Amino acid sequence: MNDNKNFSFEFSAPKTTAGVDQLKRAHGRLSKLAPDFFSVTYGAGGSTKEGTVQTVLDLNDSGSEVAPHLSFGGSAPEKIVDLLNMYKENGINRIVALRGDVPSGMGSLGVLRYANELVELIRSSTGDHFHIEVAAYPEIHPESPNVESELKYFKIKVDAGADSAITQYFYNADAYFHFVDRCSTHGINIPIVPGIMPIVNYTNLARFSDNCGAEIPQWIRKQMESYHNDKKSVQQFGEEVVTRLCEKLLEGGAPGLHFYTLNQALPSIRIWKNLNLDAK
Repeated sequence: MNDNKNFSFEFSAPKTTAGVDQLKRAHGRLSKLAPDFFSVTYGAGGSTKEGTVQTVLDLNDSGSEVAPHLSFGGSAPEKIVDLLNMYKENGINRIVALRGDVPSGMGSLGVLRYANELVELIRSSTGDHFHIEVAAYPEIHPESPNVESELKYFKIKVDAGADSAITQYFYNADAYFHFVDRCSTHGINIPIVPGIMPIVNYTNLARFSDNCGAEIPQWIRKQMESYHNDKKSVQQFGEEVVTRLCEKLLEGGAPGLHFYTLNQALPSIRIWKNLNLDAK
């Protein structure tokens, strides 16, 4: 769709009945935009596994293309293969393969398996059935010591059989374009789709960004801090900033956009409309 660019939306697996209802409403509104797929998160250590599976199957039954997030999450490879086969039998054709985290409480007994191992397992057990997405970090993963190390490990995931990548969200388009250029020099040529985080609550965004290593440029931080508790001004400013970011990314050749919705439809829809994507 849209000049061969791919657009997608991410949901978090709900944990409550109210959360399920909210996700259904958001999906109903976003599905009208005819995205290429919806992804569904897995939770730290596979903590939302059951909710992820049910959400994936529900969205799939509604006619949407769905991409479950998947990590080892402390599970044995045999359990992962069983899950992959179940997805395959239900017509799921895309997987977002992630490293994930050791489940809490496992301590030193936890075995952290890397995303390239998961990609290799998917390929060895299901061949080319699944389109495999992996994660990319234009501003460098918090645990990577330097840019070269980041590119090295990203290439390992790609060489293991990844088809495309979705990035951590960012607000500096130059970081993305520089990362893509460096990937090219390292022989990495798969599509790298920018992850887009709409700005709706600055306090939550700042806390989450500090934890995951995503940079909020100083000028954006200062402007949003000046609004204090004026939520409307924060949202209007955030919408403008993210719309301009998306425009720059698409004009610069990004292969599409992946919106982190936080299970809300309206912020992403507003940006979509601003970009006039329906007309393309």
